[in-house]
Amino acid sequence: MAEADPAIARDSVNEAPAAPTPTRKPWARWALMLVVPLALAVGALLYWQSLSGKVSTDNAYIKQDMVAVSAEVGGRIVEAMVTDGAVVKPGELLFRIDPEPFRLQIAEANAAIAGAQANVIALSNAPELTGTDIEAARSDVAFAEARFERVAALRQKGFSTKADYEAAEQAVVQAREAVRQAEDRQREARARLATGAAVPGVNPQVAAAEARRANAELALRRTEVRSPAAGRIAQADRLQVGQQVVPNLPVLTLVREGSTYVEANFKETDLADMAVGQRAEVRFDAYPDLVLKGRVAAIGAGTGAEFSVLPAQNATGNWVKVTQRVPVRIALEGTSPRRLIAGLSSEVTVFTDTSARN
Repeated sequence: MAEADPAIARDSVNEAPAAPTPTRKPWARWALMLVVPLALAVGALLYWQSLSGKVSTDNAYIKQDMVAVSAEVGGRIVEAMVTDGAVVKPGELLFRIDPEPFRLQIAEANAAIAGAQANVIALSNAPELTGTDIEAARSDVAFAEARFERVAALRQKGFSTKADYEAAEQAVVQAREAVRQAEDRQREARARLATGAAVPGVNPQVAAAEARRANAELALRRTEVRSPAAGRIAQADRLQVGQQVVPNLPVLTLVREGSTYVEANFKETDLADMAVGQRAEVRFDAYPDLVLKGRVAAIGAGTGAEFSVLPAQNATGNWVKVTQRVPVRIALEGTSPRRLIAGLSSEVTVFTDTSARN
């Protein structure tokens, strides 16, 4: 039929030959199947190597030593020199309590001292201490004895009655008793002027009054509350003029300068190779570009749960084991170019390799 139709024959002659079908290379598929797992294995190995020899935690915070500043005497605040955020030096005046009540106590103590000193002078000049009454009493004894001897001699001659004799004898007894009483009064006066071993050379009444004055002077000095150390003032909301201060009740808080460290709470499973002195790096959420060097200063003596107000009670049937956290103190090295604020979050990496301790 093709030969009968010359047009069909020509179309068949003009058709191009069919393209050959490409053959698949089996080794490419196998290479792909090997490369992907190998790349994953290499990546896992590199990641594991990057983690070996160090432990990290983001459960870490900046800590600073804080001093609760309180007044040792009570009274009304009459002057406040600092506010929140103020930087103070050691011994700098923070606030002053009304000193007038303590000045009155000093005046009262001075009056008590003067009274005690006047009493000492009066006792020193008393007749009981000088012995004049003793001499007078002894003179009375001599007179009574002489009279008794005369009465006794007259009685022997019959010129005196028995009543006169007994009266003269009684007068001698009374005169001798007066001498004894005068001597007792002298010893009592000397005892009032005596000094004890605790305050030799000072009358006890004078010493007591001087002690009251010293106590009042100490209280007066304590009306000026000064900074115990260098640092920054915080929580000074109660530091207001007119505020009544209660002794030993904190009025403000002083964050000590140079006391910054980091407390990192590591899992108990991370402590196997950790030791004091190992090198550490600290990064801060507030300052992403800041990295500070440090050292492990101390490893906590107990977990955080152990020192909590209400420790966990695990003696129950539904107990679930929880990985505990142990506080590790990181001492920072050098000076931070940025201000470190207590409580800021941080991330700590400790290099547990033994060679990292140096």
